[in-house]
Amino acid sequence: MKHVLSGCLLAAVAVVVTGCRSDEAAKPAPAQTVAAQVVQSQLRQMPVSLSAVGTLHARETSMLSAQVMGRVEQVLVHEGDRVAAGQTLAILDDATLRASAAQADASVSAAEGQQQAAATSADLASSTLARYQQLQAQKSVSPQEMDEVTRRAQSAAAQVAALKSQTGAARAQASSAHAMLAYAHIRAPFAGVISARLVDPGAMAAPGVPLLQIDRDGPLELDANVDESAIGAVRLGMTLPVNVDGAQLDGETGKVTEIVPAADPQSRSFTIKIGLNPSKLLRAGMYGTALIPTGSHQAILIPASAVVARGSLECAYVVDSNGVAQLRYVTLGPAQGSLVEVLSGISGGEKLVNNPADRDLAGKRIDAENEVQP
Repeated sequence: MKHVLSGCLLAAVAVVVTGCRSDEAAKPAPAQTVAAQVVQSQLRQMPVSLSAVGTLHARETSMLSAQVMGRVEQVLVHEGDRVAAGQTLAILDDATLRASAAQADASVSAAEGQQQAAATSADLASSTLARYQQLQAQKSVSPQEMDEVTRRAQSAAAQVAALKSQTGAARAQASSAHAMLAYAHIRAPFAGVISARLVDPGAMAAPGVPLLQIDRDGPLELDANVDESAIGAVRLGMTLPVNVDGAQLDGETGKVTEIVPAADPQSRSFTIKIGLNPSKLLRAGMYGTALIPTGSHQAILIPASAVVARGSLECAYVVDSNGVAQLRYVTLGPAQGSLVEVLSGISGGEKLVNNPADRDLAGKRIDAENEVQP
């Protein structure tokens, strides 16, 4: 009897449990509906560019050094000073050079005096010869006297010619001495800006040792290095986008003005020079990047406003065919204005939630307010 009752109780419990499980297996609650704007990713043919980095330089730079040995007495400029063509920038001790120039001038004066005296003697000898020639016609002088007067006139003329040559040599030496004296003043070869001051008063200057560097006034140029594999894409006169971060210039353009024909044997790269437009924001020595087009590729673009950050990862809410949003991690490429390239995680033509902000939309049905093409 007890066994029969136990069986009945077990059967009743099984029926109750079965009934409870049947209730739990009810259909899940419908997904929450959220209003949001929807955009669509698109496939586009995008240009491929190679970045060529370099430094901004003046189109003409001169490194100034002394042409004579001497102690530096004065340096009249500092870095950043603007100077005019011919302006004196530094002065060397010129005592010895001034003495040499004065001695050369004295030699010129002495030679000119001797030449003047010889010319006077030559004029006298010439006049005497003319009178003797008249007397000879009258047969009033002997042949010996006539020969002596003629030879004196010839000797005087020869002495004048010799002294004239000596005077010319003295003047040349004086000119050279004054030129050397002028070398004691270091002058600007053109109008520009002092970009480096490498010497102070008291130092010894010697030929070939740099003292100052001057950059010519005018637009700057970007000297960029291009790998040998991409140099074929560069042509003289082509216009390239140039970015200069230090001057906050983005989207500027420059024209290729020169391509150095020989590659650097160590880096296997060529140097190209890109002329830039005048700008007060640009300074010599700044870091710049030029973008060289090398082809094109098919890219997937989405609005940057559709990207959200989850920790250190970048994500986007993708709306499936049922209208439900799913959070998907993406890998992004370079930006193209308000759009951004997607390298992985999204296919072309997929719909995305735009401006999701901080809302958690995963698993929620999206009621598209309006669908916008990027």
